[in-house]
Amino acid sequence: MAPRHTPGRVVLVGGGPGDPDLLTVRALRHLRSADVVVADRLGPTSVLDDLPLRVEIIDVGKAPGQHAMSQERIDELIVERARRGQVVVRLKGGDPFVFGRGGEEVLACRDAGVEVEVVPGISSALAVPALAGVPSTHRGVVGAVHVTHGHEPLTATATSAVVTGEATLVVLMGVARLAEHAASLLAAGAAPSTPVVVVESGSTPDERVTRAPLSQVAAVAAQIGVRSPAVVVVGAVAAEGFLDARALVEAVA
Repeated sequence: MAPRHTPGRVVLVGGGPGDPDLLTVRALRHLRSADVVVADRLGPTSVLDDLPLRVEIIDVGKAPGQHAMSQERIDELIVERARRGQVVVRLKGGDPFVFGRGGEEVLACRDAGVEVEVVPGISSALAVPALAGVPSTHRGVVGAVHVTHGHEPLTATATSAVVTGEATLVVLMGVARLAEHAASLLAAGAAPSTPVVVVESGSTPDERVTRAPLSQVAAVAAQIGVRSPAVVVVGAVAAEGFLDARALVEAVA
């Protein structure tokens, strides 16, 4: 009897902010059982060194302004490999559905009739600030968080979050437009003293935390050479020592 053909499938895995300890158990299980891993630049790439030798690793990492492979080609690649009968793990940084273009890859698979599963990851938008001691919300201070990306000018909603203080603003991939964003917030009426924190390479040994008021953050970042990947947090929770008991009393008051 001829061997039965096993159809391939694609698993989109959120790898979290970078520290392999923050991978979920399900994510690690899928990585270890994959035939091929298609990996981004961000995320816990060090875990790839510990996978079985039979697992093929394909690097499609994207750096700012430098794409190893276009999104369209990545879509084609994962579909092509799944159609060969392989189990394809698409490893992404953070969560696949938070500015990870995971939705596009799910649609590409479904349009091609390929089975696809999504394994959520810990989003860098919340994890990176938390690991740096910055809460996204705090009772009595701010009760909402607005997450956006830094590839375009800030929307009116994002700007309003800072000006009114009703939400913490978290900007992923926000280094390139940091000066532009800060200027637009100030022009819209945000207080120059509004706290800002920039966390580079969060959760990794290279993590660096930089704090400055909104009016100075662009100059400070340029002076010390802040680089991607970084998460920018704007709002009261970004203040130095915010979680100190005395600072919290003053903030709530």
